[in-house]
Amino acid sequence: MQKKITVIGGSGFVGTNLCSALEKSRVDFEILDLKKSKKFSNKTKISDIRNIGSLRENVTGDIVINLAAVHRDDIEDLSEYTRTNIDGAANLAKICSEKGICKIIFTSSVAVYGFTTKPTGEDGQINPFNEYGRSKFAAEEVLRSWGQKAGRQLFIIRPTVIFGEGNRGNVYNLLNQIASRKFLMIGHGKNHKSLAYIDNVVAFLQACIQSDQTYALYNYVDGPDMTMDELVKYTRLKLFRTSTVGVRIPRWLGMLIGHIADALSNLLFKKLTISAIRIKKFTSSSHFVSSKSELAGFSPPYTLIEGLNRTIDSEFTSSNPDREVFFTE
Repeated sequence: MQKKITVIGGSGFVGTNLCSALEKSRVDFEILDLKKSKKFSNKTKISDIRNIGSLRENVTGDIVINLAAVHRDDIEDLSEYTRTNIDGAANLAKICSEKGICKIIFTSSVAVYGFTTKPTGEDGQINPFNEYGRSKFAAEEVLRSWGQKAGRQLFIIRPTVIFGEGNRGNVYNLLNQIASRKFLMIGHGKNHKSLAYIDNVVAFLQACIQSDQTYALYNYVDGPDMTMDELVKYTRLKLFRTSTVGVRIPRWLGMLIGHIADALSNLLFKKLTISAIRIKKFTSSSHFVSSKSELAGFSPPYTLIEGLNRTIDSEFTSSNPDREVFFTE
C-alpha cells in the first residue's frame, strides 16, 4: 500500500519542488506550514512545529519529512533557533511516537561542521560557528534518540547550499550580481564552494522515501566542487562570453568593508546587505563530500554544470515573470 507523506515546511523552495515531484509520481502528501503553499493550497494545513497541539491535530501521514527551520544569519532573537529547530524536532518526535509513525526524514545542514579547510564527509568534526548550525545538530541528536527504538527509520540529510530556478538565496544573489555587472570579487577565489542543485536534492529525498534503511546520515553535495574563481568565470563565460572574474579586491579590504557595514547597521538600526560574516562566508571554503552514492536506487538526474546552466538560462536568459520565487538565506 502506498504511504502518505507529511511535508513539514512544505511551502518553501525545497518543499514546493518536492511536492511537485510527489504529485507527478502520484504519491499522496500533505503540507504543514505557517503559510499556505501557493501551488498546493488545497494540500496545506496551517500548522506550527513549535506547537505540539498543532502537530497532533494535523499530522496524518505515514512518513514525515521535516524541512521546517529557522536559518537566517540575521535573527535578533537567537532563542528562535532553539524553539523552531530543536524544540520543533522534539515535538515532532513525540507526535510520531504517539501516532505510530515510524519514519522521519530530516533535512539538517552542513552548517553543523562550521568552516572547513579540507574536504569534509559525514564523519567530519562537528564545529558549528553559529546558532543555526548548533541548533541543527542538537535537533539531529533529538531525532537520533527517537530513532533508537526498534522498527523506526531515521534519515538525516545535511545539504550544502541549495540553488535552482526560482530560489532567491546566496547563489542567485551571486549570479544576479554578475549578470547585472555589479559584481566585485573579494579574495583570491581559490576557496571551494560545494553546491546542491534543487532537482537532485528532490530526487535524493524521493530515494530516501523508498529506502528501507533503518538509519542513514548523508551530506548532500553535487560534485565536483568549483572554486569561487571557477564559478564566477563560468557564469561570466555563459552570460558574456568572457572568462575573467572582473574587478578583484583583497580579502582584508573586503572584511574591513564588512565591519564598517556592521557598524553602520548598528548605528542606523537597519540591516544591510553587506556584513563581515557574509564576507567571511563568501571568502571561506565550504568543501564537502558525500556518501550519497551508497543510497540504493539513487543517481542524480543532473550534473552540477547542468544545474547551473538550467538556473542561469531560467533566471537570466529566458526568465518567467509569473514563476513563484522563494527568498532564502
